[in-house]
Amino acid sequence: MRLLAASAVVLASITLSAQTTTNTIPPPSDVAAPPADAVKTASGLAAKIIKPGTGHDHPTPADLVTVHYTGWHTDGTMFDSSVARGTPSTFPVKGVIAGFGEGLQQMVVGEKRRLWIPESLAYKGQVGKPAGMLVFDVELINMPNRPPADFKAPPSDAKHTPSGLAYKALSDGVGGRHPKPSNTVTVHYTGWTTDGKMFDSSVTRGQPATFPLDQVIAGWTEGLQLMVEGQKMRFWIPESLAYKGQTAPYGMLVFDVELIAIK
Repeated sequence: MRLLAASAVVLASITLSAQTTTNTIPPPSDVAAPPADAVKTASGLAAKIIKPGTGHDHPTPADLVTVHYTGWHTDGTMFDSSVARGTPSTFPVKGVIAGFGEGLQQMVVGEKRRLWIPESLAYKGQVGKPAGMLVFDVELINMPNRPPADFKAPPSDAKHTPSGLAYKALSDGVGGRHPKPSNTVTVHYTGWTTDGKMFDSSVTRGQPATFPLDQVIAGWTEGLQLMVEGQKMRFWIPESLAYKGQTAPYGMLVFDVELIAIK
């Protein structure tokens, strides 16, 4: 079986709603109403920057975003929190309630913002959904469908193997153990074509992938053996080490891969 074949990333339209969690995040002091320094848009959304970001690009409705968020009612009762669950959430901007989507489009990566979302931009009185104005603290972690700046070709600081594989370490791992072709590995990954289109991602699915290392494309089998657990690398895999022009995705492929575990 060949893994990492091209696949559509399918995410059902979602709305933020109550989730069961054993942890409670205390509400902010201004949960009852937007403070004087909050900025209100024409739609009625109020927002305040809690922590500036470091990026420059704003999400669009077509983007996927990975965020941490907590939502409260105006009486301070928390009804949902990815922070309390300990796992960021990934979803399409166009798939959430209107006020949340509008607020996200004002943000940049790394930014944390507080949103006061009127009911008309939230659940509009839907039975079983959080009622009234909702307050969210939202941190935009990344836009996983966006390609890296160097997706078109390996940069000058990338390393090359004799086979033609190019790679660059993005973060350090732990220990000195490298996987062998006979090992099974667990990874998170995102793949793009060199025109910047994401074609597959375990990150957007919210579930790491586990597979025998000798049953993936050759560039992956070779590249993963260069890594240690906890490390993240970017690979530029030529077509000869990918799908060899026999099936999509065609051409050189770019992957960000995090090696979670070697089994």
